[in-house]
Amino acid sequence: MNINDRQNAHNDIDHIFKNLFPAQAMPERPEQIALSHRMLDAMLEGGIALCDAGTGIGKTYAYLVAGTVFSRFRAASGLEALPILISTSSIALQTAVRDEYLPFLSGLLLEDEQISQPIQAVIRKGKGHYVCDERLERRLGQLDLSKKNWRAGAALLTLRNELDMDEAAHLSSYDRERVCVPHTCDCQRENCRYLLFLERCGNGLFLFQICNHNLLLADAIHRSSGRRPILPDASVLVIDEAHKLPDAARQMFGTTLGAEDIRTLSRSLRAERFLLAAELWHDAAAPLVRKLSRPAEEGHSFDTYARLLAAPERKLKVIHRQLKDLLTRGTRRQVESLTKTVSLFRRDHDGMVLYAMDDRQGGTMLCATISDLTAQFRQTLWRQLRPVILTSGTMAVGEDFRRFKEETGLLADSRVMESVSLSPFDYEKNCLLYLPRHPPHQKAADYYHQLAGEIAALLKAAQGHALVLFTSYAAMSAVKERLKGKTPYPLFTMGRNAVHTMEQFKSQPGSVLLATGAAWEGFDFPGDCVSLLIIPRLPFAVPDALKEKEREKYPGLKSFIRAVAVPEMQIKLKQGFGRAIRTETDTCVIAILDERVAKGQRYRRDVLAALPEMPVTGSLREVEQFIRRVKADDYFQEVSAWSM
Repeated sequence: MNINDRQNAHNDIDHIFKNLFPAQAMPERPEQIALSHRMLDAMLEGGIALCDAGTGIGKTYAYLVAGTVFSRFRAASGLEALPILISTSSIALQTAVRDEYLPFLSGLLLEDEQISQPIQAVIRKGKGHYVCDERLERRLGQLDLSKKNWRAGAALLTLRNELDMDEAAHLSSYDRERVCVPHTCDCQRENCRYLLFLERCGNGLFLFQICNHNLLLADAIHRSSGRRPILPDASVLVIDEAHKLPDAARQMFGTTLGAEDIRTLSRSLRAERFLLAAELWHDAAAPLVRKLSRPAEEGHSFDTYARLLAAPERKLKVIHRQLKDLLTRGTRRQVESLTKTVSLFRRDHDGMVLYAMDDRQGGTMLCATISDLTAQFRQTLWRQLRPVILTSGTMAVGEDFRRFKEETGLLADSRVMESVSLSPFDYEKNCLLYLPRHPPHQKAADYYHQLAGEIAALLKAAQGHALVLFTSYAAMSAVKERLKGKTPYPLFTMGRNAVHTMEQFKSQPGSVLLATGAAWEGFDFPGDCVSLLIIPRLPFAVPDALKEKEREKYPGLKSFIRAVAVPEMQIKLKQGFGRAIRTETDTCVIAILDERVAKGQRYRRDVLAALPEMPVTGSLREVEQFIRRVKADDYFQEVSAWSM
């Protein structure tokens, strides 16, 4: 490797962050620049970089700049032109990288004459997201659009000009299944838009190709088993939101079953006019659907769900036996797939762990996954000898990556490099941590009454503007009932229609949002919207079959708690804390009401180690004084109407 070329690459990073960005009124952030340099070093050395980046660092630009500079370095060195692959877990971030971050960076580099053509990026998805032209025309030929729901019909027609079905609003799930690219794509049409799209993705037009973790893992599985790759060979793999990679792997290396899977088969049977079969299937699966439509309940074993699978399993066998030669290929595949899945969940299998977890819609998803993910990671992702950047704001506890490396099979990999970039935010000035001197005790008979009283007192001190993050739906419901009449501020509860609830919460200044599940990390609350973050209980994971299996590796319960339960709690706590401060000017009180964090209790030190340094108080009066000191006058005017 030419030392001068390497130094020139690092000089380019400095020039972009210290000259080009500030010229566009973007502040120079030393931690962001240092992070981008570390990422470039990992790319140049073929390493696996674990980069924990605090809120406000700007990690997205850090890896985009490093990747762009690395690509130019490869070109100058005469190396093969290969795309950079970015994997994220959220559609919002994928879209932002393609439509906001990269066009801005590309414009700066074009103006500075560092590049001669705009940087292009494409979002890659699985086959089921794209239209098959042949199947679309066949479906349209079968329909009388005048008799179909006009929105669903219009959505079908838009697909003649739109390849990505996610862009067609109001497209029914049944139509989606009937017109998507099939598992085996063999239409041989010269003008097939899907095949032309794949051809464009492989011709070097796109420097950045963006996908989700599931597609990344599917590609890795294909490669490790000798099958045709889904994604192109890449010069670098960037895994953003890397803390979600283990959960994605559990799904990809296993099987899941949710209420929507069951409803989909009902719709398919009805659409094909097998009305009796649809009704029998609906009735057999109804108790299970009702159970899956609710959040997973603490203390309920997997057997609670497994018993409800017996009737659906019998009915699936009857449907398959009687209708297999009459069903369309798509519906027959649904029946066969569900039959295998239900059978798997009904019986024990060596090497598999069965458990239930909350899904993203406020219900429950049944999961079957392999017990040892680490071997799968090593055999698929890490055996590909290319540089990898894994980044997130919640991979490490302090500077310790041990838990993340254990989960992902990187504990003994010599290529691993680690770095922690601290947030530039002034938490000591802008935050106050409230740990009550006399917190509610969970074992008390009137615990929820005490808890609601403590929350109401905090709301009064902070003038509302609060997010209360619970660890269970049961606790959230209990507190909601007891808060009614105790606070003048509008009270919202996040349920299935999360987006609508979020809009209502943000549109009514001073209001209070009770939430759990995805709200711990999936939503953004900048400004004064969340000026009080309340965490009633520490977010320890609920014991399940997966945790029980992992516990077998440890000599005792205490060692398991120290090695697994506490680090996972600390990471979840960091994720929840991240809802409070999203910009340099945000100010917030963070209240943790768990008695195990009180002075002298066993988890106080762990909690303080997980959070940034900030003042700590046990006084509600100091909470009120802090809010009055850091908030502008209009903050209090917003809520005056609610307090009257």
